[in-house]
Amino acid sequence: MDDDSPTVRWRQRTEVPLGIASMLFLTAYAVHVLGPGLPRDARNVCLIVIAATWAMFLADYLVLWRLSGRGLAFVRTHALDTVVLILPLLRPLRVVRLYDAVQRRRGEPRLPLYSRVMFYAGIAVLLLGFSGALAVYQAEREAPDATIRTFGDSVWWACSTLATVGYGDVTPVTARGRVIAVAMMVCGLALLGAVTGSFSSWLLQVFSREGDDERPPRS
Repeated sequence: MDDDSPTVRWRQRTEVPLGIASMLFLTAYAVHVLGPGLPRDARNVCLIVIAATWAMFLADYLVLWRLSGRGLAFVRTHALDTVVLILPLLRPLRVVRLYDAVQRRRGEPRLPLYSRVMFYAGIAVLLLGFSGALAVYQAEREAPDATIRTFGDSVWWACSTLATVGYGDVTPVTARGRVIAVAMMVCGLALLGAVTGSFSSWLLQVFSREGDDERPPRS
C-alpha cells in the first residue's frame, strides 16, 4: 500500500484519537460495572461515553471501508477491525496501536521485532484480562447458582482462562458469560502462541549467531 494513500493518511490521523477513545471506553465501562451504587447522572455519563466511543469506532470503520473501495471484501481483509467493532470486549486492544503510534511520531527507536511482539502481547493480555473480567462479572454477579460473585472471583477466572489453565473452581453459568469465556480462550491461545513463537525464534537466532561465532575460520 502506498504510504501516501488516503487510507494510510486516515489511519495516521485517527490512531491517537481512537487509542484515547479506547481508554475512555475502558474507564467508563469499569466505573459502570464496579459502581452500581453511583448516582443516576454518573451512570448516564458512563453510558454516554461508552456509546460515543462506539460511534467513533463505527465512523472509522465506515470511512476505511469507503476508502478501500473493495465492498464486502473489506470485511474479510480487515477481520480485526470488524471484530473490535462488534465485540466491545476487544476494543481496549486499540491502546496497543496508540503506544506504537506515539513511538513512531517521536522518532524514537522501537524495540526489535521479537521484543515488540512479546511486549505488545503482554499489554494485550492485561487489557483483555481486565475488560474480560469486567464483562463476566457484569453477566454473572446476579445469576442464580453463579460461582463468580465478586470482581476478585472474576479476575481470578480471567487469569486462569487466559493462561489456558482453567482450574474450574469458578466458571460462568450464563449464556453471555460462556460466550465471553470462549472469546477469552481463543484470544488466550493466540496470544500465548504469539509469545511462545517469538521467544522460540529469538532463541534460535541467538544460538545460530553463537554457532557462527564459534565456528573456526576457513584457511
